[in-house]
Order: sequence, then C-alpha cells, then structure tokens
Amino acid sequence: MEKRWGKKWALICLFLFNWARNVSSLSVTVSDMECVYEYVLYEGDTISGNFVVVDHDIFWSSDHPGIDFTVTSPGGNTVHSLKGTSGDKFEFKAPRSGMYKFCFHNPYSTPETIAFYIHVGHIPTDHDLAKDEHLNPINVKIAELREALESVTAEQKYLKARDTRHRHSKLLPFSAFELS
Repeated sequence: MEKRWGKKWALICLFLFNWARNVSSLSVTVSDMECVYEYVLYEGDTISGNFVVVDHDIFWSSDHPGIDFTVTSPGGNTVHSLKGTSGDKFEFKAPRSGMYKFCFHNPYSTPETIAFYIHVGHIPTDHDLAKDEHLNPINVKIAELREALESVTAEQKYLKARDTRHRHSKLLPFSAFELS
C-alpha cells in the first residue's frame, strides 16, 4: 500500500513540476515588494515580457505614485528599471546566464494585483546547431522506419485484396469459382 501511494505522489509531483516549469504568465498581489525569479540558460538570450496593474482604474487616484519594476541580473546589477507606472512592456539581452530577479514595489499599503508575463528567447548560433555527423544515425533510423512502414502498407494492401477475393468468392456459385 505504501509503495502505491509513493508512486502516486511521485507522479503528482512530476506533473506539478512540469506544469510549473512551463508557466510563462502569472498574477502577483503586491502589498510592498514582491519578486519573481527566472533562470536564463544562455548569455545574450532575449528576455521580454510585460506587466499590467489590473485594478488601478478603480482604486488609484491621480496622486498615486504607481508601481516600480526592477530587473536584477545574477551579478546583482540592475538590468532594467521602470518607476511609477501602471504597466509596460520590456525587452533586453541577458548580460549573462543565471537567475534573474523581477521585483515589483508598491509604495502604498493597498494590495495591487499585477498580471505579469515573461519570455526568455534563445536563438541558436552555428555552434549550437547539430552537425551532419550528429544527424546521420537519425537519418538511418528514419530510412529504416520508412522501409518498415512501406512493408506494413504493402502487407495491408495484400490482406485487403485477399479479403476482397474471399468475400467475392463467397458470393459466386461454387462452379464459377473453380473455373476462374
């Protein structure tokens, strides 16, 4: 019984990990300071996204200072910064790989809900692409699969023709079948 529950929990955790790993947008409630972290694999990747304070039309007066947004690189340097806004788009090149910190600061104590989207884009270079010698074993397997599929298709055609012949022979009188 314990092993069965252990397997179920492992599957549930694996599912949740895969789901969370693919999340690219979220909603954050900011009372003071909230940060979101994103790992960037390669230096030079394009980090882009946007954020919008969802309920600012209802609660904000003209004297509200807005939300501050700051992106910090793994080295602790500020890479991107916006002050006093209700939302904006951003895009920049990652100066290095590592964990980036995206922080929202709300100067008022009233909680604000922020819709936040982020995307890390990687354009492979010639160095990242597979060479012909890497693809040769794959091409051989594809050719083998193509031939196996052709064999299966030919077998299906043969079986269909035999089925048609057997069905046709049952409809004909016995003597007519012997003549053909």
